[in-house]
Amino acid sequence: MTENNIYNMGPAGQMMPAEERLEIKRKKSSLKIGVPLEIAFQENRVSLAPDSVGLIVSHGHEVYVQRGAGRNAHFSDEEYAEAGATLTDSAAEIYQCNLILKVAPMLPSEIDMLQSRQTVVSALHSTMQTAEYFKKLMQHKTTAVAFEFIKDQGNIFPVLKAMSEISGYAAIQVAAEYLSKNDIGKGKLLGGIPGIAPVEVVILGAGTVGTYAARAALGFGAEVKVFDNHIYKLRSLQQDIGKQIFTSIIHPKVLSKSLKNADIVIGALHSIRNKPMVVVTEEMVADMKPGSVIVDVSIDQGGCIETSAVTTHKDPVFIKHDVIHYCVPNIPSRVPQTASYGLSNFFTPVIMEMGEEGGIEAFLKANPSLRQGIYMFNGILTNHMIGQNFGLPSKELDLLLASFQM
Repeated sequence: MTENNIYNMGPAGQMMPAEERLEIKRKKSSLKIGVPLEIAFQENRVSLAPDSVGLIVSHGHEVYVQRGAGRNAHFSDEEYAEAGATLTDSAAEIYQCNLILKVAPMLPSEIDMLQSRQTVVSALHSTMQTAEYFKKLMQHKTTAVAFEFIKDQGNIFPVLKAMSEISGYAAIQVAAEYLSKNDIGKGKLLGGIPGIAPVEVVILGAGTVGTYAARAALGFGAEVKVFDNHIYKLRSLQQDIGKQIFTSIIHPKVLSKSLKNADIVIGALHSIRNKPMVVVTEEMVADMKPGSVIVDVSIDQGGCIETSAVTTHKDPVFIKHDVIHYCVPNIPSRVPQTASYGLSNFFTPVIMEMGEEGGIEAFLKANPSLRQGIYMFNGILTNHMIGQNFGLPSKELDLLLASFQM
């Protein structure tokens, strides 16, 4: 080491700023990233698109992709190979990588393939898990990140928001498809045709799903009404859309009257404390017009319509009181290529920044936004709510990171 470096001097003998000294100390890290074939029911998405793989590989990282991982999202193995990925038939080989990017929550059989001290980024759906699920991750000393918990500097959940935007648009497309069917629907076009009364759309919920559903419906020329019990959300929706539409708090009489005239109803209300927020009764559904369509996007949280019941992508609808019900959880999986690009666009810059920071742990220590998503660090539970719900001990993540030596 030269005398200049001992005294933090630059080449010309001047003192170096602290930021430059940190830059010298920082060591880039090459990551080994695994992209598995999703085996969870109805999961058609993939965590990285081929274009993103190419960009990541060009920055010196290795990407291992299980054959067929992108098939359901219409990405071929050849596209991944051309992008520089290493293809493998072995799921076990994927789960030897130090960073594993998934879409669906880990299944028990997938957790069993984990090695020690790996990082897994995926959805969690904590209310659907068990204490044993978390204990198995602890045994592997896993660092686990739930992308639905990740919050950016603008106080926005970026991955959830992207998937909610897709769900809102897709919900209107689905409703339009079934409304136009001549056998079970009304043979009615969702569009503003001169001289023909517009289709009436009722949207329950003014969050991201509701906002994008409203935007899509208005784009088709429909007449839109939005209900939500939060005035600030209704105001924000009006501002986002940029035009005046009917908005209201959820008053049963006003809602019931609107439902009687509705051709399409979109359910997009969040559950409250993990309890479904049912605002449309079976009696209200029975009073709706025959052939009208309900798309209950909130079915993955129990639904907000009393007659809703979970359906699948293979068998997506049922009819009750002459009303078509579409109640498929995970609507983004219906448009898997679009949804995969949405996920990939988030993960790609994060991975490259991880490499620049010197590795996964160093990145987590330096980036508060991704830290929001961590619920387990090196096998130690760090999400207190999960700990309370499942009777498991938890610790403060910041304290663990402070003691971690890079």
